[in-house]
Amino acid sequence: MKNYPLYILFISLFFITTTNVTAQDKQTNTVDNSISITPVSNILLLGDSISASYGMKPTQGWVHLLNNKLSEQNQPYTIINASVSGETTSGGLSRLAGILSNTKVDHLLIELGGNDGLRGYSPKLIKNNLLQMVKIAQDKNIKVSMIKIKITPNYGPRYNKMFEQVFEDVAKESNITLLPFFMEAVATDKSLMQADGIHPNAEAQPIIADYVELQLNNLMTTEP
Repeated sequence: MKNYPLYILFISLFFITTTNVTAQDKQTNTVDNSISITPVSNILLLGDSISASYGMKPTQGWVHLLNNKLSEQNQPYTIINASVSGETTSGGLSRLAGILSNTKVDHLLIELGGNDGLRGYSPKLIKNNLLQMVKIAQDKNIKVSMIKIKITPNYGPRYNKMFEQVFEDVAKESNITLLPFFMEAVATDKSLMQADGIHPNAEAQPIIADYVELQLNNLMTTEP
């Protein structure tokens, strides 16, 4: 009986220690579970010289400027720029599968067709290339959107109409989002264009970045 108080003391200390450890575990779990980890969606931009900072430093281009803004705003998406100067829809099609096999992509944004139009390529060829790119991405459960492209009017109203209709048809047939021509606000202002009259200059890049940001914000918030 003399050891009884010691036994009680041992049991009490064990209970108190176990209770404290359990409480700490619960607190730790509560803290861990309260951490909100926001997944970042990777938007693969498959574009041409307009998105590849043609005639200027990469850090001056609209994609770089927009990614900086997205980072500062803690937006849950970022742009992976796979744009190449001179790229056509055929070139984009040939590169896409390889890019997707090596890069985590949640959304594909296509900005191609301008060089096809400037070279007078068949609208049927352009449409077929775009449809194939969309299918490659959709087969991997990657969401797809596309920027409508316009070219200079000197190719004639008939070709221009057929060219622009390609983007409408591809979007409709593939059930993807067609974003407006992103150079609408700068293409008609000579002070915002380079000497060739085709490529926007450095002063135009923030304007394009702001415009695309608005379009992407609308797009990313409405997607399921």
